[in-house]
Amino acid sequence: MDWNLILTSVFSAIFIKETIFYVLGAQGLNIHYGYTGLMNFGQAGFMAVGAYGMAISVESGGLSLWLGIVVGILWAVVLALLLGLPALRLRGDYLAIVTIAAAEIVRLVVRSESMENVSGGNSGINDFADAFYDLNPWVNGRRYEFGPFSYSGQDLWVQAVGWGVVLAMVLLTFLLMRSPWGRVLKAIRENEDAVRSLGKNVYAYKIQSLVLGGVMGALGGIVLAIGNQSVQPDTFATRTTFICYGALILGGAARVWGPVLGGILFYMVFRGLDVMIRQMERNDVIPESIMSSTQSGVVRFVFLGAALMLLMVFRPQGILGDRRELAFDG
Repeated sequence: MDWNLILTSVFSAIFIKETIFYVLGAQGLNIHYGYTGLMNFGQAGFMAVGAYGMAISVESGGLSLWLGIVVGILWAVVLALLLGLPALRLRGDYLAIVTIAAAEIVRLVVRSESMENVSGGNSGINDFADAFYDLNPWVNGRRYEFGPFSYSGQDLWVQAVGWGVVLAMVLLTFLLMRSPWGRVLKAIRENEDAVRSLGKNVYAYKIQSLVLGGVMGALGGIVLAIGNQSVQPDTFATRTTFICYGALILGGAARVWGPVLGGILFYMVFRGLDVMIRQMERNDVIPESIMSSTQSGVVRFVFLGAALMLLMVFRPQGILGDRRELAFDG
């Protein structure tokens, strides 16, 4: 087995656009679940509308990429309002069911044949982010070596901007959660009836939280779409939300840096496991009679489910978290 390839794949995952995608999705869930106590299982829907809102605006609407990014963010705000106005009166499991259904509706609509002229159907939308790469300070098409790691000029530009967005969202979360607004959110998480009895409009605060976390998720979708120069419907399947939850729980909910640390560590293991299993197949460490190449592709998702269960049993507060932060009013 090529252990050098495996280790390089694991550590290079710290910087890549997929890690940024999941970190931003997890940061949005941190606002929803960590600070407000909202069981949003539809974060993939917000990530999808951000990416598709941008791509459709550029390809079908004829807008510039920069206006398309604004449109993608606005689509996430609209989705949050459409979802939040009727659903945020629900609590716990009922809200989770509504949000996961909404995310699947978004995915199935954009991949449907009737929307193929607009959203591209199963094929998605491609080659819409040239304006972003025109500003690239690195040479497009050239490879840059950093020890054992190698990135193209395009990758470096996406990573630089993407991690800049992550740091901006971390700073925003830090400032908001130390403001009176953030303290109200944390009070709602712990006992929303008590907050309501103090004259606060709990419903309005929940909607604001849903909008903010949804916009963070949409930014993740936008970064990945620009990085790939492509947006595909199955990128935003339900598993995307659960990977974000895995990252959030690993790092620690209700901690500013929890989603960042959790997203990096989780995706490093997630990617490394995939590369290692494929290496084991090629070197006949795993016989075909035990696991086929098709079956090996889903092993990392088995790991995702097992990791979520083990984290919730043995370390529900995550690496940076505090068990008391999870004692919200479900």
